[in-house]
Amino acid sequence: MTNDPQSPLPGPGAFTSATGRFVEGGGADKPRYRRYQYDLISPHLGRSVLEVGAGLGEFASQLTDRDRLVITDVDPDAVELLKARYPEAEVRQFDLTGHESLEKPVDTALAINVLEHFEDEAGVLRLLASSVVPGGTVVIWVPGHQALFSDFDRSVGHVRRYTTTSLRRAAERAGLGVEQVRSVNLLGGLAWWAAMRVGKTQKPNSDAVGLYDRVLVPATRVVDRVLPIHFGQSVLGVFRVPGETR
Repeated sequence: MTNDPQSPLPGPGAFTSATGRFVEGGGADKPRYRRYQYDLISPHLGRSVLEVGAGLGEFASQLTDRDRLVITDVDPDAVELLKARYPEAEVRQFDLTGHESLEKPVDTALAINVLEHFEDEAGVLRLLASSVVPGGTVVIWVPGHQALFSDFDRSVGHVRRYTTTSLRRAAERAGLGVEQVRSVNLLGGLAWWAAMRVGKTQKPNSDAVGLYDRVLVPATRVVDRVLPIHFGQSVLGVFRVPGETR
């Protein structure tokens, strides 16, 4: 994960600082949640994808069918693990605070739980767009709704949580076209509020995460189909880079 450019990170341990997890130990497995994310995100991905802040590569494991997959993180320990897990992909250290971009751009830049670590959110979106072909997409998944901001958010360096309006405005300031911005995971948002805001839990509990994956994620898929969602644990944004589609 990338980090707020005003902080002393990046560097070794950046993944742990930004997630509360350890490279060696990973975290609670969430296969149903990862698939839920994928089903929402994948329709907006091109045949070549750059994922920034990929961490341990859980989401990237679902993208190995792409023509080109570039997997990156700012943490060198995470990058070494990614190289071992994905020898066929392009794996590299990628520091958004250093204004890096790809020499050969991709169809889509993807950032899952990254943008909230940065003060200059529009600058980060412009930087991501610089690694994308004209007409390509920038796909963003961020924590939703400031009402859910907790001590855990502070501990992992979150500057903010997002509404659909605040994410849309950040993209517009970056000069990107707005294809879609939507709240997702209503039940996860309610569970997060109960655990983190009301219960004052300091970090996600592995047993609770497993229960959430088994029970709430399938229910969330049903809720998504039958109810208009205006509140949720996360916000998904799909933005278009100006120019003709290649």
